[in-house]
Amino acid sequence: MSEPHCRLTRSRFVRGAALAACVAAVVPVRAAPDAQAILAASDEVRNPAKPFGVVVTLIEYRSGKQTDTNTLFVLSKADTHRGQYHSLIRFVAPPRDANKLMLKSGNELWFFDPASKASIRISPQQRLLGQAANGDVLTVNLAKDYRAEWLGEEELTDGERVARRAHKLGLVATSPDVTYHRIELWVDTGSSRPIKARFFAESGRLLKTAYYRKFAPQLGRDRPTEVVIIDGLDPQWVTVMRYSDFVWRDVPDAWLQRDSLPRFKPE
Repeated sequence: MSEPHCRLTRSRFVRGAALAACVAAVVPVRAAPDAQAILAASDEVRNPAKPFGVVVTLIEYRSGKQTDTNTLFVLSKADTHRGQYHSLIRFVAPPRDANKLMLKSGNELWFFDPASKASIRISPQQRLLGQAANGDVLTVNLAKDYRAEWLGEEELTDGERVARRAHKLGLVATSPDVTYHRIELWVDTGSSRPIKARFFAESGRLLKTAYYRKFAPQLGRDRPTEVVIIDGLDPQWVTVMRYSDFVWRDVPDAWLQRDSLPRFKPE
């Protein structure tokens, strides 16, 4: 090694320290992975690119006992200008809620009750069932609404008790209209599958932890068909979101307008 960076002395100890310093100086530091790209790849695992429909069943458990359930049919279509999704959600069950609607248009979320013929604006943070908020059942590209930071790689156990190597990302909201202020997300280093997420309030309080699991071929690639959500304070309060009956669907723009909600007819 040439001077001036690698001049060695007669002292073995000092010579060893100097050699280590030289190695550190000449070996390039590996750049951190692109956190935003990792997040976008994870979004692609969760979300089909073309308009689609899916049935979402929510089941609430308290101390291992089922306490409530409902079923929704979700239609989603990407906004080609913003890169985010518009979604129309129709309540299927229980009977008291059948044919009620939720519409996400841009950053606005509307609830429509056919009994009153009224549509009201609601919050994505509002609880839908158990630990599932309104925003949890919407199709969302996190990379469009959050700034991601790579926090390192970790070994963790996934929702099916399998050890995984994962990128850990810290996500901070770039818009006040999103469901969560801050998220920690673990993404499989090999497959880009989301493994685990922790959701935080603006105060820093942990709201819930979610595990993505039961990946299966759906609409062109393996996607999670179940998300297990655990309350941030009470681990015995669990909500399971199950996804089934994925299908490519034409979703007309007219269905995704607030003024069209009273005229929407389920097929």
